[in-house]
Amino acid sequence: MKQLKISKPFCQVLALGVLAGTRATSAPVITSHILSRHQSKQLSKSPLSFMQSGSVALIMKILAAGELVGDKLPNTPNRTSAGGIIGRFLSGSLAGASIYKATGKNALTGALLGSVAALGSTFGSYYLRKFTVNKTHVFDPYIGAIEDALVIGAGTGLIITA
Repeated sequence: MKQLKISKPFCQVLALGVLAGTRATSAPVITSHILSRHQSKQLSKSPLSFMQSGSVALIMKILAAGELVGDKLPNTPNRTSAGGIIGRFLSGSLAGASIYKATGKNALTGALLGSVAALGSTFGSYYLRKFTVNKTHVFDPYIGAIEDALVIGAGTGLIITA
């Protein structure tokens, strides 16, 4: 188990928030993956310590796989529906609080940064996807799959740099 070494938690949390706005489960998945492999003493005694659990990381990955499939279904509500916005807000908040707390910073500040980035990204990614579908006339689930690939690639980059 390696010690957590995030030198720029502000940037990490903003990136996680942006990913949360695109795929709700992405930020907690990436965060729990990082924290389960890079333990933090600051997080171990906090209510957020569950984010360091390998079991939680696995459960989050299963939920994320379900979201990737569910996003392509025709009756899945838009990410800008009330439930979608709340889920993304909470996702960015959880990831931000966990990273900030794990790096010895204020968890509330991390939660605010992550949630604000998630809210902005929720609407930005929604309108970008709509625009792309309208301009290219590509079937929406294909654009969603491209979106998935971008989120997975960015998430992998965040994991590698942690």
